[in-house]
Amino acid sequence: MTSTKSPPNFAARLPFFYGWVIIGIAFISMAISVNARTSFSLLFPPILDEFGWSRGTIAATFSIGFIVSTILTPFNGVLMDRFGPRLILPVGGLVTSLGMYLSTFSSEPWHFYITLGAMVVGGTAVMSYIGHTLFLPNWFDRKRGLAIGIAFSGVGIGSIILFPWMQHAIDTEGWRYSAQVVAVLLLVVTVPLNIIFQRHRPSDLGLEPDGEKIGEEATKSARHDSHENRIVDREWVETDWTLAKAIRTSRFWWLAISFISALYAWYAVQVHQTRYLIDIGISAEVAAVALGLVGLFAVAGQIFVGALSDRIGRELTWSLALVGFFLTYSILYLMRIWPSEWLMYVMVGLQGFLGYGLASVFGAIPAELFSGRRYGAIFGLLGAMASLGAALGPWATGVFFDIWGNYNYAFIIAMAFCIVSIVTMWIAGPRKVILVAGRARKSS
Repeated sequence: MTSTKSPPNFAARLPFFYGWVIIGIAFISMAISVNARTSFSLLFPPILDEFGWSRGTIAATFSIGFIVSTILTPFNGVLMDRFGPRLILPVGGLVTSLGMYLSTFSSEPWHFYITLGAMVVGGTAVMSYIGHTLFLPNWFDRKRGLAIGIAFSGVGIGSIILFPWMQHAIDTEGWRYSAQVVAVLLLVVTVPLNIIFQRHRPSDLGLEPDGEKIGEEATKSARHDSHENRIVDREWVETDWTLAKAIRTSRFWWLAISFISALYAWYAVQVHQTRYLIDIGISAEVAAVALGLVGLFAVAGQIFVGALSDRIGRELTWSLALVGFFLTYSILYLMRIWPSEWLMYVMVGLQGFLGYGLASVFGAIPAELFSGRRYGAIFGLLGAMASLGAALGPWATGVFFDIWGNYNYAFIIAMAFCIVSIVTMWIAGPRKVILVAGRARKSS
């Protein structure tokens, strides 16, 4: 009989670490797939220069992609509940890879709408923040914000590596070559990793969230006590949520408005900032480095904001992130008068460290409010509506530029969306349902 004092070997402890394996695979997948989508900001200027189309015309590529993503996301939620990430994520990787490759043969706007738009942006719907939010929260509870922040920080690591290389490749080999290399990376890295390692829920491996084994009474009891101390609205928490029930609540719609507004602000600047910086006199190379540095700051920001949200609450950290985007637009507006590189780096730091941190909170909130068997369908609809904001932001900003000949009013409108997102998140009030672990009430 095995002694209870024998130290556990690695194999015995592997289940505990598997939650972090899931996070690691998500980290790598998002480092490539999300940045494949974001790379449109670097492809945007050379495509404009080559074909001479208006900015609104080609910026619509990104927006059309998010419209496709909006349509697909509710189905992705249902499919994720049914088939899990081992099938859904590789399919998304294949579609995205094919879209990047086929874009190099495009010669008309509608070609780009299909390839870089529908296939790349639409394909990453299951490979991006929204897609991973469909299952990553299942693996953690007490440190959910931190875990999701680490996974999502892969986007930042990928960007600081990928974007400077892409800009160099665009300058030396052309934008088509850089798109083809990204297509190959998607195919040979993200697809096999997710097929081999990814899992939907801890129960697939006989685990509870946070790596605890099913049936361990001591840990089960401790988890129950911890969870009980966090509940504020027991009726809400104990509801068996379905999509039909969720959409009949005002909280669902306030949350949707907050998500839509936040993603408007996020993606409007993501698509247009490189072109804007070049317009005001920043070199293309420095602008590309700036885009990469946003991702680098996002690495620390997403981990920091995610961990902070586990301690002080989701609304406060959501507000902090949106303040980051508000200040980003404020500085960009100022730079039209004072196009200073050091001011650009301040903007980059705020955008990455604070603004991008909202992704960690975005991933945690819906799982805490609408957890259950139908979470995928509920978040699928929420994610689809959020994608409307991501689609509207780049397109509207391009149209505003075409109308007014500058980005001034576009930036002011984006700042207004930041304020709307903060206010509606406080109205939705996740803290009124369940507290984060750092705010749990002490047992009497």
